[in-house]
Amino acid sequence: MAPMGIRLSPLGVAVFCLLGLGVLYHLYSGFLAGRFALFVLGGDRGGGPDAPGSQADGGTVDLRELLAVSVLAAVRGGEEVKRVRESNALNEKAKGKTREGAEEKMTSGDVLSNRKMFYLLKTAFPNVQINTEEHVDAADQEVILWDHNIPEDILREITKPKEVPAESVTVWIDPLDATQEYTEDLRKYVTTMVCVAVNGKPVLGVIHKPFSAYTAWAMVDGGSNVKARTSYNEKTPRIIVSRSHSGTVKQVALQTFGNQTTIIPAGGAGYKVLSLLDVPDENQEKADIYIHVTYIKKWDICAGNALLKALGGHMTTLNGEEISYTGSDGNEGGLLASINMNHQALVKKLPELEKTSHK
Repeated sequence: MAPMGIRLSPLGVAVFCLLGLGVLYHLYSGFLAGRFALFVLGGDRGGGPDAPGSQADGGTVDLRELLAVSVLAAVRGGEEVKRVRESNALNEKAKGKTREGAEEKMTSGDVLSNRKMFYLLKTAFPNVQINTEEHVDAADQEVILWDHNIPEDILREITKPKEVPAESVTVWIDPLDATQEYTEDLRKYVTTMVCVAVNGKPVLGVIHKPFSAYTAWAMVDGGSNVKARTSYNEKTPRIIVSRSHSGTVKQVALQTFGNQTTIIPAGGAGYKVLSLLDVPDENQEKADIYIHVTYIKKWDICAGNALLKALGGHMTTLNGEEISYTGSDGNEGGLLASINMNHQALVKKLPELEKTSHK
């Protein structure tokens, strides 16, 4: 008996071949599409999670690393601020007016510091939102790489990474706080600052003093290299205020706390926050309360807010509301900052200042 076989018609063979070609086409086109997507999204750079500019786990940020870069950015910006001031090549010009009609100044120190700080942070963490006081010109773009070195003092205080979604992060840069005083060569007031807010709440703060090479940093629920002083005077406090608004605060403060109250006029929000802390700088004045009675930008106050919060202190509007670091770049309602004091009691003692802030 002859063996049985399978006979295919010419039409069947043609159909079979067409099906095979279709499968091969699908596989190959899918492969090409995947390669193209990797190319467009930068996923095939060969750098991996440890490469400069990359972020681990598809959009998370390690706050400890971000703190290290923020400290470095503040120091690098400070170097530019100091170099320009010492060369006396400020190229000072007006960039507008404040709500009170005062002229806002800008110098080469502001511009060059901003460039260093912004691009260092942006290169290391390209997926986070960065808000900065000065305009960033694309023509001046720099690629400034971070070497992934975390300083020993940060590693001692913050022993483990702390990751958050990149989309929840907003970075606030002040490349030169106290520009007015900078132009007057009042160097002690000048700082560079970086703040990181997560979901609008300040969690990392860095304040650097370029002319004394002092840097204060802190992470909320993490650690810090600065601490509160051992005592504060709540009954007749020393109150630090803006040089341009000292008269308004003095009148209300004397009515509230008595004639023994001291008013300290000073420049720069960063300097004023440091006055509340234990800072090893002989040029740093000491105060018990920081009050500001007018509109102020968030890059001026976010870093100080984070520092105080990390140390158990408070920075609120004059009516005691927490300040959110999302949305607009300005804070209405003034501010009140204190540490190791009854903050809400202070708020209740100063109702007249809260009214002044809305005028």
